[in-house]
Amino acid sequence: MAHKKASKDYSFFENVYGVVRKIPKGKVSTYGLIANYLGSKQGARMVGWAMNGAHQIKPKVPAHRVVNRNGLLTGKHHFETDMAMQLALEKEGVKIENNCIVDLPKHLWDPNTALNI
Repeated sequence: MAHKKASKDYSFFENVYGVVRKIPKGKVSTYGLIANYLGSKQGARMVGWAMNGAHQIKPKVPAHRVVNRNGLLTGKHHFETDMAMQLALEKEGVKIENNCIVDLPKHLWDPNTALNI
């Protein structure tokens, strides 16, 4: 389980995966919000690296729910097709235009407030 003060038994990536698994369907979070929650305000790039490798992780990590701070689907090239990330989000009711979340504030899930730990 991921929490702000990660135990030494978990790697940063494992903590990222734990947080991402908590993002509800129809919601998205950002690399930066997740990094901040895990105590690494400058770790957005590391969260991105974690998402790049998330496709082989069990249990499944819903990496399609992590976008950049502007709602851009920057990780779409790491999915099986260029459209897979967008299609997965649209299936959950998230509207996408020009590779970007429409009405990001409506869909944004911030672990810092949602998990309130």
